[in-house]
Formats: sequence, structure tokens, C-alpha cells
Amino acid sequence: MKEMTSKQILGRILKQLKKYSFLMFLTIFFALLSVAGTILIPYFFGKIVSCLDLTKNLSVDFQQIYYYFIIIGVALAVTCLSQWLMNVINNKITYSVVKDIREEAFEKLQILPLKFIDGHSVGDIVGRSVADVDQFADGLLMGFTQLFTGVLTIIGILAIMFTVNWIIALIVFLLTPLSLFVAKFIAGRTYKLFKNTSELRGEQTAFVDEMLGNLKVVKAFNREDENLQKFDEINERFTKASLKSIFYSSLTNPATRFINSVVYAAVALTGALMLIFATPLPVAFDVGMLSALLAYVNQYTKPFNEISGVITELQNAIACAGRIYEIIDEKPQIPDVENAETLENVRGDVEFNDVSFSYTPERKLLQHINVYAKAGQRIAIVGPTGCGKTTVINLLMRFYDPDDGEICVDGKGVYGVTRKSLRKNYGMVLQDTWLKSGTVRENIAIGKPDATEEEIIAAAKAAHSHKFITQLPNGYDTVLSEDGGNLSQGQKQLLCITRIMLCLPPMLILDEATSSIDTRTEQRIQRAFAKLMNGRTSFIVAHRLSTIKEADIILVMNNGNIIEQGTHSELLAQNGFYAKLYNSQFAI
Repeated sequence: MKEMTSKQILGRILKQLKKYSFLMFLTIFFALLSVAGTILIPYFFGKIVSCLDLTKNLSVDFQQIYYYFIIIGVALAVTCLSQWLMNVINNKITYSVVKDIREEAFEKLQILPLKFIDGHSVGDIVGRSVADVDQFADGLLMGFTQLFTGVLTIIGILAIMFTVNWIIALIVFLLTPLSLFVAKFIAGRTYKLFKNTSELRGEQTAFVDEMLGNLKVVKAFNREDENLQKFDEINERFTKASLKSIFYSSLTNPATRFINSVVYAAVALTGALMLIFATPLPVAFDVGMLSALLAYVNQYTKPFNEISGVITELQNAIACAGRIYEIIDEKPQIPDVENAETLENVRGDVEFNDVSFSYTPERKLLQHINVYAKAGQRIAIVGPTGCGKTTVINLLMRFYDPDDGEICVDGKGVYGVTRKSLRKNYGMVLQDTWLKSGTVRENIAIGKPDATEEEIIAAAKAAHSHKFITQLPNGYDTVLSEDGGNLSQGQKQLLCITRIMLCLPPMLILDEATSSIDTRTEQRIQRAFAKLMNGRTSFIVAHRLSTIKEADIILVMNNGNIIEQGTHSELLAQNGFYAKLYNSQFAI
């Protein structure tokens, strides 16, 4: 996928802001009020100074001063209220946009093909969805808070300065754009630096997530020191990249401040010379107006400093947004065909017709697979590691689609039915268990949320998990930590089996479903499975060949091909590859 430029990313952000046009109008309106109040205050303070007649009779026009102070007080109140309302609206816009982007990214993750998930580290995806979105929010909020008011302040103050003294205003107008050129020059070089920083942040998040998720393995192999060295290496690169991007971006503020100080000095010198030499002007110009102009210069140059800082933050925000949009723009899985059927009343006839598949074109895997499983049959799939057993399961569930050939259920090609209805008719228990944070009851009822208490308990008893569940602190209401971390591996697998017992789908997929259960419990589970599989088409992936003796068909796979198939006794009689696999398990 072609990488987006910063301009394209900014265009995407502006598109998402269109949804909040009314709020944008309100924030601009309150920004105008705030700027108007801010501009009026120095002007009337200058008028107050002009009311102090220190050159002639040392008189003071208190009545006029009181009048100006009232105007200043009203302007101050309006400014404060407008700024508060503007900030409230800016927060609403920013976090609404962030909410939309997060939802869009998460929704996209639900429909992305597993090929994308398998090709990216979980930590990197999490980093984009969380850390990068937070960075984007910070930059966007600063942009709303300071960009609008800054631009309006520059325009408003420049207009009023031209009415007070056009010569000084012209000097300011000609000199201050230098700070913008400096800011643009630096910002143009910081985008790539911030993008690199975001990528390294994702790499660091991915590494930490991987190591924490497999901490037991790390400790078992004494890899703490190596992991620490690896983390230090990533952290060092991340630190250098962060310092480099921050260093270059931080040059903006002092550079623009220097230019602004030059502008201030030029205004002070020009104004003083005008007063000394009494330069004739169409508008009255005195010490009060000079003090107002100096205040305006400070106000006028301040937004340039803020905008330069905003531009720097926006570069970071745009770089982070680009990484999020990369997920959003990924091609989703091939959608269900138009008018796809809903698979209902499934008998369980499953057929592979000349199916070929490979994860990468240069490495062939499954080649011309033909299998026919009648409803209610138990199909065992065996073979050495990497032969394609799990790939067959992925194709059955349409986690991946074949490159060639067709898979049918009850005579209907799976391309012509909805994925949801297809997967609903499969019950799946994998070797790798997955439990969500929540109660035991919620984890069991994932496939059937409306299940009654009686149904859940009956399923648990059938799966032999009821006993250990009742021994938990709160029984079925016990809250499990992430991925069931407070349970043993065997207990987690029993809960996964209980889910299937509750749903009772017409077809089953058991991928080493009892691998983490002790022998005695496994015998009970196998009896429960035998009862569950009765009348249901079942695909069983097993390494312990003793567990699949009763299978109706055993498919023996090697190098992506089915090299033998038959019953247990038939395959032993052939004295081929299966016989060698089976006998090797009992060899001394």
C-alpha cells in the first residue's frame, strides 16, 4: 500500500471534522469574541495612559478613566467566558474525532483478514490503536486551542494597528512573517523524525507485550538478561530518535522568539523617534498609543510562537494519524457475496474439491486436496508438524480462503453462504485457549449469551468442569483475569470445552483439545466428546494417535498432501507412513 503524504493525512483529518461543522462554527465564534476582548483591552489601557496629562497641568480625567475601566472589565469577562466555552467545545470536537477514529480502526480490525493480523505484532497494532491515537489527540487539541485564536489574533491586531499607526503596523507586517518561514522550514524536516519516533514506539510496545505475555517461558530459559539487552537496544534507538525529533522541533520557539524580539525593538525605536521628532500623522499619536502598540506587538508575536509550537505538535499528530490510517485503509477480508445464504438446518456433509492453498505464493502448502466427510462422521487429521493440519482447520472456518478449488457444506459452496452462519455451525476447541476478562459464566456463554443458569451448569457437568468451578472463590461468578491467568492451563481448556457443550453445534473442530488435561480427566472428557460427537461431523487434529482409534476416517498428511486415508486398522494393515507414526509413539 502506498504511503500517504502529510498533506493527504491532513486532508483525511479535515474530512473527519466535517461531521462536527456546527461545533467548529461555535468554536470559531467564541474564538472571535475572545480575540475581540483581548484586542480591546490594550487599546483602552492606552486610552487610560492618555488620560494622565503629565506634561501640562498634571491633570487626570478620572471620569473618562472609570468609563474605560468598565469597558475593560466587560471585555475581560467576555474574553474569559468565551475562552472557557471555546475550550469545552474544542475538547468535545477533539475527543469525538478520536473516538470516531478508534471505533473505525477497531471495526476495521474485526474485518481484516487473519493474514494481516498474523503479519503484524499484536503490540504494534495495540500501540497504533492506543498510544498513537493519544498522541494524535494531544496535537489536535493544541491545534484547536491555539491555532484558531492565534490566526484571528494576528488578523485582528494587525487591523487595529493599521488604524492607530500605519507606519509601525507596516514594519510589524513586513518583519513577523520571518518567524513563519523559520517555523515552516523546521517543521518540514521534523515530520519524518516524528514518524520514525512513532514506529520505534510501536516496536517497543510490541516487544514489551511479547515478553510480558510469555514471561514464564522467558524465566524458564533464563532469558532475562538477553531480553533486557534487547529492550535497552530498542530503548536507546527510541530515545535517540525522540531526542532528535524534539531537538529539531524545539528550535522553532527560540528562533521565532528572537525574530519577535527584533520586531518589538523596531516598534519601540520607531515609535520613540516619532514622539521625539513629532512626526505628523493623520491619527493622533502619543505615549498612550505607543504603549498600546507595544502591548499589541507582544500580543501579535505571541501567536506566532504558539503557532510554531502547534505546527510542531501537528507534525507529530499527523505522523501518528498516518499509522492509524494505515490500519483503516487496509483491504478488508473478501466480503460475503451479494445475497449470500444463511446456513441453516445443517446436516454436516463437508467436502473438499481439489483444494489448493499457500500462505505465500513462493511456498506451496496444500495441493489438490480432496476429502468427503459424511454427516456424523469423525475425521481425524494426523501428520508431522508443518504438514498442513491447522491450515485445513483455517480453511474449514474460512479464516483463509483457498487459492483454488471449493469447500462445500451440505452441497453448498462456502463462498455462497455468510461467514457468520458458517462459523455458527462449527464448535471449535483449540490447543491454545482464550478466555476474556470477565466471570466464568460470561466466558462459558460466549457462544450462547441467552443461556440459562441450568444450561450452563449442565454443560459444565458434561465437560467435567463443574467441580473445579464450584471450588473457585465465587463459583460461576468468579472474575477471571486477562486470558484466565488465575487458572491452570487444564482448567482453561476445560472451560473452552464447556462452551462447545453449551452450544452443541452440528459440526466440531477439536485441535488437540485435551492436550493440557491430565490422563484421568482426559478419559472422562473423551467419553463426553464421544457423546457430543454422536451424530455430529467432527474434525479432530491429534498428535497422540491413541486418541483417534475410533475415528471413521483418518487423513494422514505430509508436506501439504493427503498421502493415506482410512480407518485405524486399515492404515495399520498398510504398514505405511501412519503405521510408522503410530508405532513410533510406543518405541523405547
